[in-house]
Amino acid sequence: MKHYRFLLLFLSISINALAQEQSDSSVTSIDGIINELLEEISIEKGEKMDTAAVRNLFHPAAQFTVADSIKAESVSLDDFLTLLKDPYYEEGYLEKEIHKVVDEYNGIAQVFQTFYGKDSEGVDDKGVNSYQLTYYKGRWWIVSLLWTMESKGKPIPAKYGGIK
Repeated sequence: MKHYRFLLLFLSISINALAQEQSDSSVTSIDGIINELLEEISIEKGEKMDTAAVRNLFHPAAQFTVADSIKAESVSLDDFLTLLKDPYYEEGYLEKEIHKVVDEYNGIAQVFQTFYGKDSEGVDDKGVNSYQLTYYKGRWWIVSLLWTMESKGKPIPAKYGGIK
């Protein structure tokens, strides 16, 4: 019986270590961390969002801002994670990258990402995410996420994958 317990313990530790390595590999590149975020926030109806996995992608002092030409609203990482637990997301949400422009220098990066999103009510839209990232301790951290939605009077520019 002791051998089975040891085997189960060994397998559990091995699987957890492997899972940790896989999730850690997503933060070693800009594409990896951005793709991981989209994967984590896109969920099927009835699923629960893994906010611990989302938290791992962000610097603890990260800021989140949604803005347009009329106003801007910002929240902290904790407030953002609380919003992701809203039942609205449990009904399903999808966000996919359309286009990305990356500028990087000396451990900092700015990413403009055009995205397509669709909610559980079938409403789909496009917008632009602006990520600011920093690289230290062997990985990338998202320190800020600013986004805006495309509007009729302001189409997404061609340089960000919009109309050409």
